[in-house]
Amino acid sequence: MKSLDLRGLVPAPVTPFTRDGAVDHAAIKRLGAWLGSFKEVKGLTVLGHAGEGTFMTQDEQAAVIESFIQSTNGRVPVIAGITLEGTKVAAAEAKRAVKAGAQAGLVYPSHGWLRFGYQKGAPQDRYRAIYEESGLPLILFQYPDATKATYNLETQLDIAAQPGVFAMKNGVRNMRRWDTEIPVIRRERPDLQILTCHDEYLLHTMFDVDGALVGYGGLTPEPLIELIAAGKAKDYKRARAIHDQLLPVTRTVYHRGSHMEGTVALKHGLVTRGILEHATVRSPLLPLEPGAEIEIADALRSAGLVTAKAA
Repeated sequence: MKSLDLRGLVPAPVTPFTRDGAVDHAAIKRLGAWLGSFKEVKGLTVLGHAGEGTFMTQDEQAAVIESFIQSTNGRVPVIAGITLEGTKVAAAEAKRAVKAGAQAGLVYPSHGWLRFGYQKGAPQDRYRAIYEESGLPLILFQYPDATKATYNLETQLDIAAQPGVFAMKNGVRNMRRWDTEIPVIRRERPDLQILTCHDEYLLHTMFDVDGALVGYGGLTPEPLIELIAAGKAKDYKRARAIHDQLLPVTRTVYHRGSHMEGTVALKHGLVTRGILEHATVRSPLLPLEPGAEIEIADALRSAGLVTAKAA
């Protein structure tokens, strides 16, 4: 498989469900077709946190990949979250993603590392084994600094040098580390595509990246496409204006009690934008507090992201 050019916006869309909790493939196709209508959208990353991928059966995961591929008639590549904890089962997950039509994989850390940390060399081995078993081009996922699954600079450079690894989704959420590590990664691994996933820190990170791989892109692709362009042009004034335009939305979607609530908020936002009919999620996600959907709708209106028809 060839690696992809993800230098632009790569939304990580939600997975719509029917009101009774089944995967809603008709809604997936509407959502994917809408996102795929923007030429600056370089890929769709499915089955991650925003997409509730770990809440699905293997058959459902494969079907979600297939439906998102069909939503753009295969024009926009689909990237699958590779999330299982053990390396052997994660490699098998990657092989299933290939069979379903995914063109790349976003490799999550083994989730036990979140609490206990990892042995030196274990992350490198995880990427090596997954690629060797599946042949799926891989994206390095840098977790927040607040977790024990975040990779130190040496580990990031090692993974980035391995066969099959062509991009990084960086969500370190420590701007000191961002400002000191990203220049080194750029210098030492110049071919690595660097994508921010800092939904709530986009302004700070947008000037150093090739693009953005964010759940936020599944709700507000238009301003994020502009923000990426402003960052690449080093146009701080324009980038700041877009950031400030989006700030009410950012607050209502991501400045919540738990970052996981962002998935529910994204679905409410998509209802307001006329893409989804309702905001059904799967446990362990729960509905937001009463009135949250009104705040989200008001924020989208204030940002100029709701048409008269959708309103």
